[in-house]
Amino acid sequence: MNQDIRENLALAFDTLRTHKTRSLLAVLGVVIGVGVIIVVASLITGFRATISEQIEGFGANTAWVSRYDEGSNMSSLPANERMRPPLTLDQGLGLASECPAIKEVAISLYQWQDDHIATYGRNQVDALNMSGTTPSYMEVYGNANLQAGRFFTDAENDERAKVVIFGEDAAKALFPTVQDAVGKTVNLDGSDFHVLGVFETQKGGFGFDNQDKRAIVPYNTLHEMYPQALDNGYRFVAYPGKLDEAVDEARGVLRRERKVSYNAPDSFAITTQVQEEEQFNQIIGGVALVLIVLSSIGLLIGGVGVMNIMLVSVTERTREIGVRKAIGARSRDITWQFLFEAMTLTGAGGIFGVALFSGLAMLIPHITSMKASVPLWAIIVGIVVSVGIGLVFGVWPAVKAAKLDPIEALRYE
Repeated sequence: MNQDIRENLALAFDTLRTHKTRSLLAVLGVVIGVGVIIVVASLITGFRATISEQIEGFGANTAWVSRYDEGSNMSSLPANERMRPPLTLDQGLGLASECPAIKEVAISLYQWQDDHIATYGRNQVDALNMSGTTPSYMEVYGNANLQAGRFFTDAENDERAKVVIFGEDAAKALFPTVQDAVGKTVNLDGSDFHVLGVFETQKGGFGFDNQDKRAIVPYNTLHEMYPQALDNGYRFVAYPGKLDEAVDEARGVLRRERKVSYNAPDSFAITTQVQEEEQFNQIIGGVALVLIVLSSIGLLIGGVGVMNIMLVSVTERTREIGVRKAIGARSRDITWQFLFEAMTLTGAGGIFGVALFSGLAMLIPHITSMKASVPLWAIIVGIVVSVGIGLVFGVWPAVKAAKLDPIEALRYE
């Protein structure tokens, strides 16, 4: 049996060498189909690594509370949801005092406007992501690490001190170096602010805001500057292993404080990292479906091409088949000979596709800001599927060859 396999493989490779161009054209669809698997799997792997890094940056034991569901589009919300009352400072303080499973709560106040501007001398940075928050921000936000200076204190918040901590990009736009920023006075939305510190580059977070352009000021300071600002948000960190308990406690406190009736839905949204991961996995599922469809098209085209080439090969080698049968080759031997040729043809195309597109995938992080890495499972799937295509689409030509009458085959010119 091993001898037969070696002989069939030798015949298959000999056929590939003899008809290089024809073989390459035949498996072009297989190469593309396998390439789609490799590239998309690489991007998914890179995207997953980015999301995992973001989740770790924020901390897996945290949750945040907002007025509306995460990612909601105001124009598409039902009227009863658009009319939800804002979250208040007192409600956030209630979470800290009435929820035993919650370790710390950071309350943030947002003033949404098109342009928050900071200037220092002739330097200016606009489109700042500005918010006011409490000193607990540093403990709650796992990605809030300072590379220079310090965060503000409870006393500075109580006194409405005009102090600010910038994201790295904002600081670099205003000052020659990050260290130069600390201690300087900048003009922020028309008021002078003392720069206390600068955050490290963001390592976690979701959404479209550039956190490296954030400007964080004390909660009471922002409230004094913008008394009309009502849009609060809370983020809390639970004690280890008590996130679910903390979420239940927070929900109970907020429903009571916001006077939500027993049968009514929540007038707020609580989102955890687990839910973010679930949403991400749903996105991955959709991408995987697209992957299957796109690669299937290429593989189907490649399979049909291989089948046509093998049918032509059977016709060209009719006399050879007759000779082999005349000297004792069985129908099974002929069947396996052509199946091996088809599988070798598509397998070689699969290996070429894996090598080519793995190289392209590894270039992605070097020429773009996206992460990408080729997972082992994608390489295995690509090669196995390509060989399987040869097996499936090689059956008809192989059976046709095996059924040839040896006498008629020997007479074929």
